[in-house]
Amino acid sequence: MNQATPSAPSVFITGASSGLGRQMAIEFARRGYRLALTARRLDLLEALQAELLQAGAPKVFVAALDVTDEAAVTQVFGQACTALGRLDIVVANAGIGNHGRIGQLPLHRAHATIHTNVLGFMSTVEVALQHFRAQGRGQLVGISSVAAFRGLPGGGAYGASKAAVTNYLEALRAETRGSGIVITTLSPGFIDTPLNRGAKSRPFVIPVEQGGRLLVDLIERRVQTATVPAWPWALVARLLTVLPAAIVARMR
Repeated sequence: MNQATPSAPSVFITGASSGLGRQMAIEFARRGYRLALTARRLDLLEALQAELLQAGAPKVFVAALDVTDEAAVTQVFGQACTALGRLDIVVANAGIGNHGRIGQLPLHRAHATIHTNVLGFMSTVEVALQHFRAQGRGQLVGISSVAAFRGLPGGGAYGASKAAVTNYLEALRAETRGSGIVITTLSPGFIDTPLNRGAKSRPFVIPVEQGGRLLVDLIERRVQTATVPAWPWALVARLLTVLPAAIVARMR
């Protein structure tokens, strides 16, 4: 295993076994970051770890983690800190995407969406903040979605979960102002990942490789908020907030 470069920055990513989390891990590794990667599927993480180390990543720590298990989040975070020495960036990315109209989507699936995307996210944020406050600095990145900007037919549970992420981070940004802790909210549109490949329509979809690169670019710039990609989603997000309900009702 390659030895970590002491000065290399470090990043902790949840939900890193597939989709955007995996692609961000690949992109961060290309840029010389030391990595702590977590997800529920350890076998997929170990395969990614081997791939990244072979490609020259300085250090890759992996651990199985279900973010809905609060005790496990604390434990794995501690293990990652021990393995890497410090954590400069935490990317709260883990999430699931259950879609269906309210009253038709089975309630247990709606509950699972909220449990993972909101409560699991909050557990990750809580532990990350404890670490950042102790070291006096750090960057917390939350992966929200353009679905957070307006409730759409078939996306009630998922959109509500991402609206919670965006709102929660807005509050946290105000609470940590001047503390040395940077709060970044990224809201992707359609990026080609398993999470959305079953969708009937994916307007303006971009390849996952491009999406991962854009996300990491924005994280490195330490932006506060951004849609990904910026065009056309920044405009679409604004339009969604003002569209009449009659038009929204016809959307899928």
